[in-house]
Amino acid sequence: MTPAEILSDDLAEAASALRAKDEAFAFATIVRTAGSTAAKPGAKALLSADGTIVQGWLGGGCTRGAVKRAALEALKSGVPQLVSVAPEDLLAEKGVAAGDEVDGTRFARNGCPSRGTVDIFIEPCLPTPQLVVMGTSPVAQALVRLAPQFHWAIAADPSVAKPGQKRFIVVATQGQGDLDALTQALAAGADYVAFVGSRRKYAVLAEKLAMAGVDQGGIDGVQAPAGLDLGAVTPEEIALSILAQLVQTRRVAVKHAEA
Repeated sequence: MTPAEILSDDLAEAASALRAKDEAFAFATIVRTAGSTAAKPGAKALLSADGTIVQGWLGGGCTRGAVKRAALEALKSGVPQLVSVAPEDLLAEKGVAAGDEVDGTRFARNGCPSRGTVDIFIEPCLPTPQLVVMGTSPVAQALVRLAPQFHWAIAADPSVAKPGQKRFIVVATQGQGDLDALTQALAAGADYVAFVGSRRKYAVLAEKLAMAGVDQGGIDGVQAPAGLDLGAVTPEEIALSILAQLVQTRRVAVKHAEA
């Protein structure tokens, strides 16, 4: 077995362990080098949610800071990053400065004596997005049954999420503690909050939330009624319309991050 094969096995094992714990991580791969560099194209590393290399090797410390910053950005946005680490004079020749991004490549300064250039591609691997369904109504039950088929991690507590995990909350209490559930949902700082109920009903609840001192921006951001307008009638159809909106919101967010 070659050293490259051993490294691949180590990376695969480390990645599998993080996936089993549903934790965020990123792969970094050197795709191009120029001049004198310790690592060569094909070198790989696995980075944890805080940008620390936990397995693999990308050379010396010359690229470490740039890789960490790019990894954190990739994990935050869900969008792969390409970073080029080069000596300051070469950056000047290109007409760019450290921190600039041109045509999808972010540039960073290499201050090491080797004065080589290293281009690194960073791919994020994010936890399954969390869907918190609040309530035990027929719509809530249908949504809990349906959502895992589309790679959503169902949770009951709106205040708990793993690092890097997107969190979506659907309040489907339908008259059983609506105000309390909405208050908890808005306090959780989720990426999306929706309310199963009519616009008129939510307008009344929104006034009560405002009177209780809940942030108006959060109140206005609640999707009410929840779901795309599919003409849904049954609990299962309503759950499907909500899931369709969840998928749409999730994918649009990634597209905006890529733009």
